This record gives sequence, structure tokens and C-alpha cells, in this order.
Amino acid sequence: MRGKGLLKGLRTTARVLARGAHTRQYPHEQPALPERSRGVIALLEENCTSCMLCARECPDWCIYIDSHKEELPQEGDAPRGRPRLVNKLDRFEIDYSLCMYCGICVEVCPFDALFWAPEFAYAEGDIRNLLHDKERLGGWMEQVPPATLPEGHRPGTVDEGGER
Repeated sequence: MRGKGLLKGLRTTARVLARGAHTRQYPHEQPALPERSRGVIALLEENCTSCMLCARECPDWCIYIDSHKEELPQEGDAPRGRPRLVNKLDRFEIDYSLCMYCGICVEVCPFDALFWAPEFAYAEGDIRNLLHDKERLGGWMEQVPPATLPEGHRPGTVDEGGER
């Protein structure tokens, strides 16, 4: 029989038309993402100690960190021992034009400073604008699901030890 393929194609088309579309109209309808979806890497700056572990383990070398040491004021009247030095984060940038979203940096961070945020609409018109600084990375912390944060910790709160 001639036209058998044409009839089969028309039947498939009619069946799909009756069922309705499965697509969402993205700019107007936001997709429902799973809670732990990988979108963008968010930075909790107060937990970052500038240990550089994330930058060293990154296979693409897309994380740039600069820091300096600051002396903490000593408590009490008389100074005891050496002054305590801490690293202060000056620059933390991720170049998303190089990043392959492998998640190694999030996994190796021993201080829970990096998290996956479900934000995915951060496209830029120019590739040079994909270098995001610590302020922009920190802004995505609001979107990190509470289930992925360390137990008993919320961004910006002080824990029992009195440290951030």
C-alpha cells in the first residue's frame, strides 16, 4: 500500500496534538527544579578561610583567590604568647566561562563555604562578564536550600563558639 508511512506520521501527529505539549514556556514559566539541583556555586564568605583547597583541586583552574593575614586583638589585659593571625579573603572569583560544573570545589571545601544554588539564569551577553566576584557569589546564598546547609547553621548567624 502506498502512503503507509504518511498515514503513520499523521496518526502520530494527531495523537500528540490531542495529548498537549510537554514543554514549558521558559521565560514566562519557571521550571520546577529539584531541591538539590546544580545551578551555580554560591559562596558563604564568612566560612572561607582562604585555604586554597578548592582552587588547587579545580581541574579547570577557574577559581581565583587572594587573601592577606590580619592579627586578631588579644583578649585580656596582658598580652600572652604570639598574636593570632587569620586569613582575610580579598578576592574570590569563579570564571564560569571555564567552569565545567563538576562540583569538586564544593566537595573538597572543609569549612562549608561553597554550596550549590539552584539559580541557572545567569547568562551574559559577553563572555568576559562570566567572571563572578565574591559579592555576586555571596548573593546566591539566599537561594541555597536549607537542607544542603550544615546542620544548625544559617548564613549570617553566629554559632555557639561566638565565631562566625
